[in-house]
Amino acid sequence: MFNNSRIAKSVRLACAFGTALAISTSGAAFAQETQSEDDDVTVEKISVTGSRIARPELSTPAPIVTVGAAEIERFGSPDLGSILAELPAIAAGSTLIGNNNSNANAGLSSPDLRSLGDTRTLTLVNGKRHVAGSPFSNAVDTGAIPAAMIDRIEVITGGASAIYGSDAVAGVVNVILRDDYEGVELRATGSTDTESIGARSNTLSLLTGATTDDGRGNVTFFASKSSINEVLIPELQQAANWGTIVNPDDTGEEDGIPDRLRVRNVGSEMINGFGVINPFDDASRLTFTPGGVGTEQVMRDGTNSFAFGSFDQPYDSVFFTENYENYIPDQETITLASTFRYDLTDKMRFYGDVKYVDKDIAQQFQPSFDFGGLSINVEDNVYLDDATRQTLLNNGQTTVPMARFFDDIGNRSASNDRRLFRVVGGFEGYFTLANTDFDYDVYYTHGQTSNIRKTLNDLIPTNLEAALDSVYDPSTASFACRSQVPDAQGEDYEDPAEVNGDQCVPFNPFGFGNASSAAQDFVSGTVTREDELTQDMYGATVSFDSTNYFELPGGPVGFAVGYEYREEEVTTTTDEFTKAGFFTNAATPDSFGGYDVEEFFVEVRLPVLSDVFMARELSFDGAFRSADYSHAGSADAWQVGFLWSPIEDVRLRGTIGEAVRAPNVDEAFSPQSPGFANINDPCDADNINDDPDRVANCAALGIPAGFEANDNVSIDTLSGGNPDLFSEESESRTVGVVWTPTFIENLSVTLDWYDIEITDAITQVLSQDILDNCVDATGGPDAGFCSQIDRDPTTNDITLVRSGFINASALTTSGLEMQIRYTTDLERFDLPGELRFNIQGNKVNELNEYAFQDRPDEINVEDGEVGDPSYQFRTIVDYRIDQWSVNYTSRFIDRSALFDVSPGGDSTEDQDISFVGSIWTHDVSVNYDLDDNMELFLGVRNVFNKVPPGYTFDPLYDLVGRRVNAGVTIRFE
Repeated sequence: MFNNSRIAKSVRLACAFGTALAISTSGAAFAQETQSEDDDVTVEKISVTGSRIARPELSTPAPIVTVGAAEIERFGSPDLGSILAELPAIAAGSTLIGNNNSNANAGLSSPDLRSLGDTRTLTLVNGKRHVAGSPFSNAVDTGAIPAAMIDRIEVITGGASAIYGSDAVAGVVNVILRDDYEGVELRATGSTDTESIGARSNTLSLLTGATTDDGRGNVTFFASKSSINEVLIPELQQAANWGTIVNPDDTGEEDGIPDRLRVRNVGSEMINGFGVINPFDDASRLTFTPGGVGTEQVMRDGTNSFAFGSFDQPYDSVFFTENYENYIPDQETITLASTFRYDLTDKMRFYGDVKYVDKDIAQQFQPSFDFGGLSINVEDNVYLDDATRQTLLNNGQTTVPMARFFDDIGNRSASNDRRLFRVVGGFEGYFTLANTDFDYDVYYTHGQTSNIRKTLNDLIPTNLEAALDSVYDPSTASFACRSQVPDAQGEDYEDPAEVNGDQCVPFNPFGFGNASSAAQDFVSGTVTREDELTQDMYGATVSFDSTNYFELPGGPVGFAVGYEYREEEVTTTTDEFTKAGFFTNAATPDSFGGYDVEEFFVEVRLPVLSDVFMARELSFDGAFRSADYSHAGSADAWQVGFLWSPIEDVRLRGTIGEAVRAPNVDEAFSPQSPGFANINDPCDADNINDDPDRVANCAALGIPAGFEANDNVSIDTLSGGNPDLFSEESESRTVGVVWTPTFIENLSVTLDWYDIEITDAITQVLSQDILDNCVDATGGPDAGFCSQIDRDPTTNDITLVRSGFINASALTTSGLEMQIRYTTDLERFDLPGELRFNIQGNKVNELNEYAFQDRPDEINVEDGEVGDPSYQFRTIVDYRIDQWSVNYTSRFIDRSALFDVSPGGDSTEDQDISFVGSIWTHDVSVNYDLDDNMELFLGVRNVFNKVPPGYTFDPLYDLVGRRVNAGVTIRFE
């Protein structure tokens, strides 16, 4: 216990420091035990709110939204990131579902404030940094923070780098954990959908804690196991392979007739898992039955593009992208954690926590494929059925191209074994110097994330080429690879296999599952990468006020100063086969990178006036932080805020500041690595008129008029880091009003305007941007961008795009955020119980991305598109009576465009269905305290099973539909 001579000073100190002390370990300041002449008064803690109002989000110049433990429990899922994404200010692109198409980020769930990217949102745990979850981002995996240990989450929705450091460009998410627990708590929760989708999750956890007899120490221990079941897109109730096709009734642009029609069953007849011969020739295109017998391929009834079209039903012989798409990956998580604290003296406390998290994630990707690049020797291939062989020979074809997905080998399933270890230790307390009390916090944190990433069933193309060239070996009277039969080899024959060519086993590509397991093993393998991230940080903060020296009319001036030193390192090693380039990807080297940063910061709060006419309160806050990065140089951030209450019922607040974000390890140091991208060729006949410069520039590149690109399949990319990057900068402003009318008790209304502008934004130039900028330049093709593109000299199709990170972009966003909270005891209306309302809303006025800030006319408007609706609202109603608590929660997402709303982009005429209508979902739940030791919970999410149509799977929406969750909590003293 901490002693002080005046409790009044402790209270005043907490109010004076406000935001300044939020950097402390737990987000709360210790109020020292105080003694008066008449009696003893002990105060354990005073929450630092900087306000006389007992709601932290109303007490600071910057808007703050709080999410409580009960709200997290009602969600019925261990995925904390998806819970946060239901807040109107947080986007869903980096949640567990948003990362479902990423191998490296599989299973990660990170907050993304204002849709500015998860790397621009700083996530803290108990006010301190947390090691990242992936080598490709500095974002924290909230899935490594057990929901059952969370006391509350505070979201600061505005740039806060001056207070918290780099990465807080969009704001801060501070997760505050439960501590000082005494007793034993067992909790079991589970959820399942009601639509036979298989969306299930469950969690079992144990929390136990004890305090020493003298009250000086406390230890807690936590253990949990949770699971989330895999869900594939075809299992969703609205999935139907939606896509667009050319409208045959269209007469041209601006004719009032939709250019394209949105229809079901859009796929490709040119490739499948059985094999397609002559995939690009309508007249002689053949496929195979599962048993390997050749048959005519079905024909499309509408055209999407060269490779895709629509069909009257989902034929097995047609490739549909949804068949391989993951919605929710499979995830198993084990968490072990402990917190402890001990008061060494009346003025010093030792504290710490330790955590270990083991997550196993499995998710599905498309199986390996070859789109027309396989070659079949018609005369010699021993697996080709005689009827098909004769048909092809009658057509004069002795060698034919083939396209195939290798489903029978298995999907390129991605498994991640991610382990996280983190330890925090420190000393906090106070000391007195010259009659002034100084609160301090000295701390050290170490975090480490290790991940073994495996991509199963990747092809070895050269081995496949050898295995497909099958012949009859008369010496053994068996089927064999030509490479193993000298008599079948021509004079100039060379074995194409690069891996164990002498062990070649012939592969039967016709039909499904007809190749031997030995042949499958010869043509495929597992890509293995091991990542390791380490973070070490130590720092110290000291805070005090000017009581003993001077006071402003509003009270003493509060000060906080601090220092932090942090090291970040990332290492990625890759298996030898991948480094040699044997698999379908290009050779991937090992990578290593790291940096250190030294930071100094100071904060001050000036209570100018208090309890005078037109100034019940007038205060100003200021913060400045100077950082020196080993890889990016110096970077300074500052922020100024004010809080003015002209009358008791009204507070005006605002902030203005500059924030920074230094490049992370991936952006600065990652080696050139291969990947895939889906693109639209700007020189394709469907796209060439989208920019007035394209026709001439495409012609200058030698691309003929009327060119139809093969651009509906993935193309290879090569990208990497840039050591010359520097810190991006942002300017943020907020202005708001807080109304707490005295004539309506327990009502608060807040309305805040925000504006954030980021310049020199670090961006990995997208493949599509490189392609567009190559031919959209005035005066001829842009040599710089065009040099990053490889095209096939015969077909003119794009084969490779090179990209990387540069300080080139700008991002801007602005909008309005509101919250209404009201609590009333219904006894005043002669009714039992208590009623609580919480209404949150966000109106986006602007959300723009400039891929190249020196080209302001090339603007990408995101506001109003799917994933970034203009309006979002959330309503929470709680009714509490005796042991019962009933909750109703609704969520509204505004109508959103399915097309590019940017100037010069698309229009509603481009397709007949241009919007996803507004979505309004409703949840209900009931809590019942059976007694002091047992609590029961039952809830139904999305009661009316409202899901968006099947032509969007954006993670912002609830795509699962109605589901039930339940839980029980048992406590022992």
